[in-house]
Amino acid sequence: MTPAPLTPAPTLESQRLVLRGPKRSDAEPLIAFLCDLERSAGFGGYDNRHDAWRWFGLNVGHWHIHGYGYFTVEDKETGTPAGICGIWNPDGWPEPELGWVVFDGFEGKGVAYEAALRAREWAYAELGFTTLTSNIVPGNARSIALAERLGATYERTYQNVNMGEDMLYRHPAPDALDRDGSVEAYA
Repeated sequence: MTPAPLTPAPTLESQRLVLRGPKRSDAEPLIAFLCDLERSAGFGGYDNRHDAWRWFGLNVGHWHIHGYGYFTVEDKETGTPAGICGIWNPDGWPEPELGWVVFDGFEGKGVAYEAALRAREWAYAELGFTTLTSNIVPGNARSIALAERLGATYERTYQNVNMGEDMLYRHPAPDALDRDGSVEAYA
């Protein structure tokens, strides 16, 4: 028997990825990421699996409260979870954020970029968002580079209730994007 879905998340596809709601089997790859304090430093890792498991549950609940959250990003070819990406706005956040995480072994392959483009397209087209942010811990050069590649620009630094000092990057409005979700080239 197939377990019931944990969230009302739709299933989205891109060229190489499937973005879907979390399943029970996704807990372990996410817990492994969250408990690797070096890899999860810019996301908010944990020094024990119990708190990491609670974060997994928090994401499931976030979907039920808001109707959006972090998708599990799955490699289409292998079905392996490659990370998480989606829209995040828990209590204390300044506004909805487009966030991403790539699991060990999937870095440098464009997974975060492809997933973020698809999640942002969904947020604009299906949820009716007119803007999104990405909140990045100072010094997280890879996330800053990705936000900028997505067309986001630095807006301000603020105090995040969980992460401390965070840099808020503003994504372009839907009408400033090409059909493929990339930033229009202005002549």
